[in-house]
Amino acid sequence: MIGVHTVEEIRAAEDALMARLPDGALMQRAVAGLVTVCAGLLDGVYGARVVVLAGAGNNGGDALWAGARLARRGAHADAVLLNPDKAHAEGLAAFRAAGGRLVDLGAAAGALAAADLVLDGILGIGGRGGLRGDAAELAALLRAGRTAGAVVAVDLSSGVDPDTGETPGEHVVADHTVTFGTGKTALVVDPAATVAGVVHHVDIGLGPYLPSPELTVLDDADVATLLPDPGRESDKYSRGVVGVLAGSAQFPGAAVLAVGGALHGGAGMVRYAGPDAVAVEVRQRWPEAIAGPSPDVVGRVQAWTVGSGLGDGREDDVRAALGAGLPVLVDADGLRGLPERFAGPALLTPHAGELARLLGVERAEVEARRLHHARAAATRWNAVVLLKGSTTVVAAPDGRVRVNPTGTSALAAAGTGDVLAGLAGSLLAGGLSPLDAGSVAAYAHGLAGQRAAAGSGYPSAADVLAALPGVLRSLRGVVGAGAVHPLTAE
Repeated sequence: MIGVHTVEEIRAAEDALMARLPDGALMQRAVAGLVTVCAGLLDGVYGARVVVLAGAGNNGGDALWAGARLARRGAHADAVLLNPDKAHAEGLAAFRAAGGRLVDLGAAAGALAAADLVLDGILGIGGRGGLRGDAAELAALLRAGRTAGAVVAVDLSSGVDPDTGETPGEHVVADHTVTFGTGKTALVVDPAATVAGVVHHVDIGLGPYLPSPELTVLDDADVATLLPDPGRESDKYSRGVVGVLAGSAQFPGAAVLAVGGALHGGAGMVRYAGPDAVAVEVRQRWPEAIAGPSPDVVGRVQAWTVGSGLGDGREDDVRAALGAGLPVLVDADGLRGLPERFAGPALLTPHAGELARLLGVERAEVEARRLHHARAAATRWNAVVLLKGSTTVVAAPDGRVRVNPTGTSALAAAGTGDVLAGLAGSLLAGGLSPLDAGSVAAYAHGLAGQRAAAGSGYPSAADVLAALPGVLRSLRGVVGAGAVHPLTAE
């Protein structure tokens, strides 16, 4: 599990650690990791052209110290100082002593054009708002491809907001980011995560001084341990019975896919509630599913999946399912019938457009502030909100957030959300909380998309559904092989 911490938490941890270390030792730990990554990206350090973009403060100091170490290994190192009067004194002295050359802003474009590697040390985690003035011009040059080599951000891309993942103005677009100590929101939540490139984590010893994070990113071991694990004495009822209220004459495939996601997700039984014509298609594809015309007559269930491809005219059925007092997943058309607040366990799975409609804002506003709006909706409806998109954010009303790391463009196909809804609903029926069900389902769903894409460059929702059993078998094998679960390890 990767913990993600706020700037305030990181600063406090750094202060606590620095009080136990010699002056400058913490910075040198960070610099050592940064140089190791940079050296690995270069086709030989000797003779390589490195350009350091250094702002004021410690972030610029990290970049200058790294430039100095690369220069001592034979690189041609240039530095552009954004604020010469406030440049990190020790880092600048080391850079000059190693033979590094200072380049004024007028010559920066030429230096960047010839660079094999550019170090972005303009702003660190203390930066707020977009870049301005000369820094903005340099970022625009990098974004326009005015450098021949890789752009490496020091800790995070300059100009992004570290605590929100927002990009409020001009910012650096990096190919790689070398981050120190712990995760930052800007590295895992879009739109900022998009401009981080490949993220390299460097451990500098902050762990013992950091609090338990509210925002986390799960890994295979976390997800494997959270998956329901039926015992020898389990039966179809103890494994979970999920009701699926989905599909319509216009979108019968949504029901087929949602029921398939539920069956593959481990449910012991799936009860489908929907029109007879759609039920015929569901039973043809999934003969083990039980069907009835409405939630009132479909039979006893332990959780509901509501809304995928439902269309109009099913408002009474939606109210019946949402008012049953059971854990419920609400997707797509079901989101139009939300109560004022949920009293019981609930998981909402909107995409950005649907969440924008629910909150009364523009879609672009949701996409620009994904974490903010997911949390706002979770508080508003007292439900876990799984905001689908380039980075899926799963936000709980109590402030906890999980960001899914397995997202892929392979899921950008009609019907994949229906598979996710069925899968997550089956996990709710299997006893998982809405936060666990949403984050586990998103993780496995993303892996299924990746696996389907490996077989077909443009997989369909059916391809993703077909890949799901293999993904779940692989994840369960992680724990079976003796992996230690980070969420429970002491």
